[in-house]
Amino acid sequence: PRRPSARRAVPLAHGEVGGRGDRPPLVLLHGLFGSRGNFQTVAKALVRGGSGKVLTLDARNHGGSPHSPLMSYEAMSLDVQHLLSRLGITKCILLGHSMGGKTAMTLALQRPDLVERLISVDISPVSSAPVSEFSAYISAMKSVKIPDGLSRSAARQLADDQLRPVVQLPQLRQFLLTNLVEVEGRYVWRVNLEAISHHLADIMNFPIFHKPYPGPALFLGGSNSPYISSKDYPEIQRLFPKADVQYIEGAGHIVHQDKFEEFITAVLNFLPPP
Repeated sequence: PRRPSARRAVPLAHGEVGGRGDRPPLVLLHGLFGSRGNFQTVAKALVRGGSGKVLTLDARNHGGSPHSPLMSYEAMSLDVQHLLSRLGITKCILLGHSMGGKTAMTLALQRPDLVERLISVDISPVSSAPVSEFSAYISAMKSVKIPDGLSRSAARQLADDQLRPVVQLPQLRQFLLTNLVEVEGRYVWRVNLEAISHHLADIMNFPIFHKPYPGPALFLGGSNSPYISSKDYPEIQRLFPKADVQYIEGAGHIVHQDKFEEFITAVLNFLPPP
C-alpha cells in the first residue's frame, strides 16, 4: 500500500448539537488521550445558553477518527479545515483544550478567515509539559495485558491496577481508561499509541508563526494549573494581540470538568453578542 502522504487530511469523526442558526457554529477540540465525548455535556450546555450549533470532533488517532502515522499540529489543523469545508462552514468559533487548543491556535494562525474568534483552554502557544511524564503513561498503557473474554468492568479494573504504579492520580487513570475498548472479544486502546509516542515532542511543542491572528482570543486557564503562566504572556501577546487571559478559580488542567458552570459562563460571555 502507498504511504499516506503528509498532505492528506483524515476524515474526522464528529457529532453535532443543533443551536441557533443566526449565530456562528462552535467547534470543540479535545486534548491528548481525550475524545469528543469529553465535550458532550459542554456542547449541550452552550446550546442551552443560546450559542450557535456546536460540533465536537475526534482528533486523528483519537476516538472514532482514523489512525495516521503523522501527528503534527499542521496535520491536525488541516483535518479540521477539511471537515469545515465538507460541512460548508466558512466561519466558526474555535475552542480547544490542551492539545486541541494548540490545534485551534494553529488553524487560527494559518487560516484567520475561517475563525471568527478563538478560545484556548488551559494551554499557551509555547512548549508545555515535560515529555517524560507522558512517555511514562504511554509505556504503561502499552504494557497493559488483559486476557480475552473478560467482562468490561473486570477488564477496566485489571487495566486500572496495571496503570496504578505509573499513573498515581485516580482521575487521570479514569481518563486514560476511557480509551480502552473491546474489539472482537479483545481489549485494545483506541488511541494510536505508536503515532502519539513517536510525535510526543511535536505535541508538547508549538509550530513557529510570524504573522499574528487578528481576531478576538480568550485564554481560559485553571488557577491551579501551570499551563498558562505569566512567562507565556509575551508570546500570547505577540501571536494573539487581541487576547484576554482569564483564570477560573479552583480549576486544574481540565477546567471544563473541574468548574463546569464557571467554564460555561466564561465561554458564553466571550461569544459575540447575538
